[in-house]
Amino acid sequence: EVSILITDDEEIKNLNKDFRGKDKATNVLSFPMLDENIPDIGIDILGDIVISEDTALREAEKAEISLEQRISQLVIHGILHLLGYDHEISPEEEEKMNKKSMELIALIEKNKSLSFWM
Repeated sequence: EVSILITDDEEIKNLNKDFRGKDKATNVLSFPMLDENIPDIGIDILGDIVISEDTALREAEKAEISLEQRISQLVIHGILHLLGYDHEISPEEEEKMNKKSMELIALIEKNKSLSFWM
């Protein structure tokens, strides 16, 4: 199970500041529930994904893709984070995440160039 919240730049900025110490808006945040400190309640809950529609719209316009395409890209990015992928760890991990993202995005998008997805 994954929870998805689509919000605006102001709210995602506040979340980014509170949880990551970064005082700026971002396109997507992921909050995993897979943690040894959280008891197993018998439900497979991956976590929460928060997407800024404001940022996603600007990125979609820049990439000349639809807002729906950009949001689907960000959902995939968020899910990969919930599964443990992390592009901020190292260049190798970034490449691993990029490869998996491209593979999954290609399954659902008509935008075959995939020129903008991060």
